[in-house]
Amino acid sequence: MTEEKTAVNGSRRLTPQEIADVLRERIRVGDLRAGDRLPTQAELAEEFGVERGAVRQALRVLQEDGLLTNVSKGSPPRIAVPRNPEREEPQPTMVALAPRLTEAFTAPDVRIDAACLTAESLMLALGEPLRLIHEGRIRPRRIDVRVLLPSREISLAFPVPVDGHGDDDSVHERWLSMRNAQAQVLRHNLMALRSTHGLEVRVTFRALPFTPPIKLYLLDGREALIGYYLVTRREESVDDGTLDMYDTLGFQSLLFSFAAGRSPRETAFVEESQKWFDALWETITTDLTLK
Repeated sequence: MTEEKTAVNGSRRLTPQEIADVLRERIRVGDLRAGDRLPTQAELAEEFGVERGAVRQALRVLQEDGLLTNVSKGSPPRIAVPRNPEREEPQPTMVALAPRLTEAFTAPDVRIDAACLTAESLMLALGEPLRLIHEGRIRPRRIDVRVLLPSREISLAFPVPVDGHGDDDSVHERWLSMRNAQAQVLRHNLMALRSTHGLEVRVTFRALPFTPPIKLYLLDGREALIGYYLVTRREESVDDGTLDMYDTLGFQSLLFSFAAGRSPRETAFVEESQKWFDALWETITTDLTLK
């Protein structure tokens, strides 16, 4: 009989820390792999001969260590995708966002909230998790995506023409066309999963009454990615000339990651970011029309 089985099946009840250590070892040796579900709390309680409360405490220990995701969401948690320490450094939007979205889509119930100037980064970064769904490698049950974008009715702080708005604001029209087209593609690609895979999908947009100075992505209520829009002067060729404007370097914006459970400070940041987003969604924003 192994040492682990002696501890599990012996007469002495294991403490929550000892249960966590057993599960941690199973993860270390590969018996439990990234993305796998743990047994239910009832099954673990029976295996270890303890009350469910002890199991819950053990799971919280593993969650705080970053080894579990989706704890206390009504279904057994999953083994977290191992974090590369280098990923904790801020990275450009398109480097950081796609892998974290892919990790978020391993949950049975996916919730993505985003506040941004356009949906371009989100639209492109969703390509990888959507590919994995189509290949059958991940299969969430439910996907809920909410996006806050600036209203078409406001005067944007950026992008704007260098010489002022004037009567013909081609810069604003260019931004509005991009905003609508990217959001429509985003919604179409996600909603298509309803017919192709039978998933429950909801994609909704609300209009902000101001220009967001930052981009914020909230993943399953567990991680917040935040980046600053960097405003610069640039020119862009169009059919009837050149647009000289103050615009943002969206793809180059560094995203800073804050994860619930990593530390009290980061947990508080994620919670407050979610409160900020929810408050905007439910109060001063309005229905957004993509046309």
